[in-house]
Amino acid sequence: MKDGALVVEAHKIDLVFQTADGPVHALSEIDLEIKKGDFISLIGPSGCGKTTLMRVIADLEKPNGGEIKVNGMTPEEARLQRAYGYVFQAPVLYPWRTVEGNLKLPLEIMGIDKTEQVRRSKEVLEMVDLSGFEKKFPWQLSGGMQQRVSIARALTFYPDLLLMDEPFGALDEIVRDQLNEHFHRLWEQTHKTVVFVTHSIPEAAYLSTKIVVMSPRPGKIIDIIESPLPEKRTLDMRDTQEFLELSQKIRKGLRAGHSYD
Repeated sequence: MKDGALVVEAHKIDLVFQTADGPVHALSEIDLEIKKGDFISLIGPSGCGKTTLMRVIADLEKPNGGEIKVNGMTPEEARLQRAYGYVFQAPVLYPWRTVEGNLKLPLEIMGIDKTEQVRRSKEVLEMVDLSGFEKKFPWQLSGGMQQRVSIARALTFYPDLLLMDEPFGALDEIVRDQLNEHFHRLWEQTHKTVVFVTHSIPEAAYLSTKIVVMSPRPGKIIDIIESPLPEKRTLDMRDTQEFLELSQKIRKGLRAGHSYD
């Protein structure tokens, strides 16, 4: 699974937004290394810079200080080489395109052959258990199914790195549990490197190999917790002592972050 290769290397990242009300210090002294095959959850209070840090990795924000590499390249080079897939909070599907049409869109932009577009669309729909829904439109699908299409679309061009910004946050608890379990199985199969933003302690504990705990603004990394859980996981595991202890450790880190000076 993991060969030790570093997918993301961030050193002393600082980012200050200039606003009409004055500067906002979003990230401060961020040091983070993410290895191939890691499933990293970023967790912290609202406004702590979780999404901003992910956007820096994706070259959607430029830091004011520090250095960051993605697959040994600058974030801009990685973006131009399509080294990552990005899954947003909302599915962001085009309602006038079928499921297959939405999946093909990035491949069309990349100039991929039409036969290959169809093959990849079928392949990723199988991965997210939506085979047979190719001709459906987004409005014909539930919220959870739409989000699975969004994940499938991010997989069509075979990125090694998946950036996921609270992809299950807007879903009800039952659907969220189902998608947590499903996505963990998908990660077991593919061992993609994943950076996952969440506000949910149980979600971070269940999905991750490492949990990165961030403080309130300016966002700092105050703890990186290695998960002791086995790779194969079921939702029943959340009732085990090991899981409860991991959740408590994350909770303590978040409390410590709020008193961070």
